Amino acid sequence: MDENELLEPFERLLADAAPPAVVRRIDEGASAEACWSAIADSGFLDALVPEDSGGAGLGLAETAPLLCALGSRAVPVPVGETMIARALLGQAGIRPPEGAIVLVTATPDGSGWRTPAIPLAGLASHALVELDGSAVLIALSPKLVEAVGVHGSRAATLRLPRNPEILAEATVPSGGLRAAAAIVRATAIAGAANRLLDMTVAYANERVQFGKPIGRQQALQQQLAVMAEHVIAARMAAEIVCAAGFPASLFRVAVAKTVTSQAAVPIATIAHAVHGAIGISEEYDLQLFTRRLHEWRLADGSEAYWSRLLGGARIESDTDTSINFVREAARSSR
Repeated sequence: MDENELLEPFERLLADAAPPAVVRRIDEGASAEACWSAIADSGFLDALVPEDSGGAGLGLAETAPLLCALGSRAVPVPVGETMIARALLGQAGIRPPEGAIVLVTATPDGSGWRTPAIPLAGLASHALVELDGSAVLIALSPKLVEAVGVHGSRAATLRLPRNPEILAEATVPSGGLRAAAAIVRATAIAGAANRLLDMTVAYANERVQFGKPIGRQQALQQQLAVMAEHVIAARMAAEIVCAAGFPASLFRVAVAKTVTSQAAVPIATIAHAVHGAIGISEEYDLQLFTRRLHEWRLADGSEAYWSRLLGGARIESDTDTSINFVREAARSSR
């Protein structure tokens, strides 16, 4: 299937279901039901589900542009996470629930389990949780979900009992659910970064100061060039992690999340530097994306977490040089 055959209708769907006005309302606490229903009714949630389980049977490489589009539109519901969760449930022959699903890695906490902040968990009806080596499906109720309280964020932490009510159980993918979720974050960062670059370049060419567009100033052009480098690096990292299919190797995930998370800060910083005061106003779209970049950067392991994983693998390797380590890791993860 040609990429545009899939991407163009998906982007039209997102433009109708999640325009900036809708994103703002949901960020402010409004219901996401209409937005979610429009996307769920389209059938795109089953893009990764095997054909024998009723899905489209697409690979991760074919679906990558869709995951990036979710970031470029700041879609305010957990679509990418649900796509992967439904694929895992479909592979296990399990009929998925109708609502949104988030991917969760929980750790013991007293008499139960606790998770770090999960983007959009406050809007999910279910969670696919990695507990003791299994991926278990759990229905979320208000008593299990604790909002992080950050302005404009629907992220939440989960507090689960020691023995939660399990609706279904699937196989944990290679690398674990954190790695699966990190793919969603990396592709979303890449998509949002590309949108921010387009917005920033357009603003620099439109904003006139001292009789000429600010985009003609050499110092500002240098900042835009640096921003473009980070955007391209993020895009390449997202494409590489998706290219080998799902589940992706832990090495590719670590590289992708490290690169995209590292890129998030300078991209957001330069975007705001070029826009000036208007960039932080709620009426302007820039902050819809930069807020998410910072949230996605930390979610499911920041660059520090994944860099330590890569560093540990390098130290344990018998390979003579780092470049040969990278080459061998890349070959083995194809």
